[in-house]
Amino acid sequence: MLDRIGFPTVARRLALGWLLATAAGAVSAAAPAACPALLNREVPRLQDEKPQNLCQYSGKVVVVVNTASYCGFTSQYKGLESLYARYKDKGLVVLGFPSNDFGSQEPGSAKEIAAFCENTFGVKFPMFTKTRVANNGAGDVSPLYVDLRQKTGSSPRWNFHKYVIARDGTTVQSFGSTVDPEDRKFVDNIEKLLAN
Repeated sequence: MLDRIGFPTVARRLALGWLLATAAGAVSAAAPAACPALLNREVPRLQDEKPQNLCQYSGKVVVVVNTASYCGFTSQYKGLESLYARYKDKGLVVLGFPSNDFGSQEPGSAKEIAAFCENTFGVKFPMFTKTRVANNGAGDVSPLYVDLRQKTGSSPRWNFHKYVIARDGTTVQSFGSTVDPEDRKFVDNIEKLLAN
């Protein structure tokens, strides 16, 4: 009697487990398709140049900033790191893209830039390899920055230009270099986007 009762129960549980595993596989396979076009790209990480898919930041509020080690705005690294540390658990990520486009203020190698960011400002937010962000005749502009310019009508004029991408992955705002990441209006805007 135990076998007759127990076997169907075990079989049902196995079948249910298989169905759940299959459904979970279908969801994870479908996840990349849910990635917004703006983030659906790979860029090499600064520390080891391994490709990183920006889809991993889907559903977050994303601050994209072009950085430089030898600029009057370089101290903004401190504010960007503070912003990231304060709000990362609420869904914010800061993505740094070192660029040598303005005043040749980022001449170093990936290793040198990574060491500078970590040792000088304790940067923990994701950083990527040196990137062309401006169309100043010195090479191809990063497709990410081309798309950001198309969405906002604004392109970086100097280092530490900030784009803020809402959780929907399509709404983008542009903030010039003089807007400090700890400026109350900037922070209020981030908080409003995180609340949505």
